[in-house]
Amino acid sequence: MPESIRTVRTGLVMLALALLLPFPAPAHPLAPALLEVKALDAGLAEVSWKTSRLRPRGADIRPVLPEACPSLDDPQVREDAKSVTLVWTIQCPEATGLVGQSLAVAGLEATRIDVLVRVILPDGRVVSTVLRAGDSVFLIPDRVTKSAVIASYTTLGFEHILSGPDHLLFVLGLILLVVGVRPLVKTVTAFTVGHSVTLSIVALGFVRVPSALIEVLIAASVLLLAVELTTRSPDRPSLLRRKPWLVALAFGLLHGMGFAGALAEIGLPDDEIPLALFAFNVGIELGQLAFVAVILAGEALLRGPIERAPSWLRKLPAYTIGVLAVYWVLERTAAIF
Repeated sequence: MPESIRTVRTGLVMLALALLLPFPAPAHPLAPALLEVKALDAGLAEVSWKTSRLRPRGADIRPVLPEACPSLDDPQVREDAKSVTLVWTIQCPEATGLVGQSLAVAGLEATRIDVLVRVILPDGRVVSTVLRAGDSVFLIPDRVTKSAVIASYTTLGFEHILSGPDHLLFVLGLILLVVGVRPLVKTVTAFTVGHSVTLSIVALGFVRVPSALIEVLIAASVLLLAVELTTRSPDRPSLLRRKPWLVALAFGLLHGMGFAGALAEIGLPDDEIPLALFAFNVGIELGQLAFVAVILAGEALLRGPIERAPSWLRKLPAYTIGVLAVYWVLERTAAIF
């Protein structure tokens, strides 16, 4: 690779790493909350409010239930290693039930947490949406429109990929590794195809995988890419350098399982599963393409200034990626035992 191009990309990678370093430990720090309301008999409904133990500092969100549906008991607390769930019962008007009532979440303006809302009606139909800052109120309809499902799950996919530094660092490593626009497009496309396949088959329940092990392997894939970037051998190029698209396809299958695990936490609307899955995948691709576009645009705009950067910066990005990957491997392996 010409030294000028390598130096430019090195500077851009350093810039991208600077943006990612505030989130070094967890893969996806802003896990969505879940507000589920299940209709029972005679206007009764069970409320379940689930939040992640991992929250940004100062994040204090709480559900706001309809005034016409008072609580009948105190919340019961259910805890596990990752989340806290409160469960209680409310009484809505028997004639109308939940339809036409409003659900809201207070405190979203001060945080980037999304809240998945699921309402299970008496006949078993499920209506759902995603609430976030600026859109924190949901009027319960008979049925959620297709356009609402597309908008909600596309946004979730977009935010998920951009809040996952492990996946972004892998894409970043591919950009640093591959020379030329056409090979890069081919490599990123192969990665996209790979994770789209496994995201679909795992999310639909055709294959079940241990999520903890998949997270370890995803971190290991980032580490392997970092090792390749620091041990270049022009005389005997590895398979990753000779056919980066093939390796990207294989690792894409692995990363897709991680995406599916995140989607399982969010949930899919029972009556619009294919549409929601497609929209979530589209959101991931849009986020990935936006990330690649920023790096390539920066390469074009900052070529001159970054070419004057010192030569010792050349391998520092790869070593930084490697250090973060080692941390993730150790942290996630320890979490299994």
